[in-house]
Amino acid sequence: MSWLRRRLDELARRLTGAEEGDPALGERSPRVLLQTMCKVAPMLVRGLWHRMWLGRSSGLLLVGRGVALRNPQHVRVGNSCVLEDGCEIQGLSRRGVILGDHVTVGSMAMVRPSGYYRRTIGEGMILGDHSNIGPYCYIGCSGHIRIGSHVLMGARISMHAENHNIDRVDVPIDAQDVTREDIVIEDDCWLGGGATILAGVHVGRGAVVAAGAVVTRDVPPYAVVAGVPARIVRRRDEGQVDGASDGDVR
Repeated sequence: MSWLRRRLDELARRLTGAEEGDPALGERSPRVLLQTMCKVAPMLVRGLWHRMWLGRSSGLLLVGRGVALRNPQHVRVGNSCVLEDGCEIQGLSRRGVILGDHVTVGSMAMVRPSGYYRRTIGEGMILGDHSNIGPYCYIGCSGHIRIGSHVLMGARISMHAENHNIDRVDVPIDAQDVTREDIVIEDDCWLGGGATILAGVHVGRGAVVAAGAVVTRDVPPYAVVAGVPARIVRRRDEGQVDGASDGDVR
């Protein structure tokens, strides 16, 4: 019986990410395991169904309730991916939507390269291995968006890879054209909750974008930026910028 208990505890830790001796498990491991399996099993069944329609799926796929995959033939998914409840991925795009291995798209997040009605087709997105899109994020990838590996995103982040042209005042803005510019987020970045990344921005490797920041210009590697518009408050690989303090970063 003790052997079974140890096995259940080990499996529960692996499924929940708990550490050895976590007080949330212990004697509760069988209950936690059952609760986790009741959530994961339906996601696995939905994943098997959706895999039939995807452009490519190379491994385990877990799909939550209410997930919308539009034009799934243009969506390619790697191994061990999780699409959480209510998220939406629109695949229709010139370069498709590509999700790497071990990625998560959070609850109610939206990936939209193209408009649904009378809009030109957008470019699409690549999300690298071990990266995530947080809950309630909006990824407007009409211009191409490339997100590297091991990128962390908080909730309600938005990326907009196009701008409306506003040069003319004799024509409504919605009747003027748009300008598309790619967005690049390199490996090992952390984007805080509520941050906004605008068209044409390149965020360098290892950079950190503070919560609520609006990034309008390129961010150097290993820089920490905050504010509206975002500015460098310190660097991870050097000392702090003069006049800045850790308190400037939220």
